[in-house]
Amino acid sequence: MHQLLRKDENVAAKYILRLYITGNTANSQMAIRNLNGILESGLKGLSALEVIDVLNNPERAIEDKILATPTLIKISPQPIRRIIGDLSDREKVLSGLDLTAESGQLLSGKQNIFR
Repeated sequence: MHQLLRKDENVAAKYILRLYITGNTANSQMAIRNLNGILESGLKGLSALEVIDVLNNPERAIEDKILATPTLIKISPQPIRRIIGDLSDREKVLSGLDLTAESGQLLSGKQNIFR
């Protein structure tokens, strides 16, 4: 089973993200909380996040070649990027997903500078 965790229906999602987790483990819950914080502070209304539990949907994990969880994949815009872990380091998550501001600086927690 998978779920669409967030999507602003009135705005086309600019960033399509997929988070693979394993059940209700501490790492899975931490990754969801950390990612929600990042999305709320910088990508609110601009992102769609699909959460997929590999225990309930192993074929999706095989399709996306998931070897460890939690794994976050930025599907769109290209290029596809992956991050493995609990997503606790905000700057590494933003950098790893190639989500940078127009000025070349990483998105700070207090402003929404994506377009």
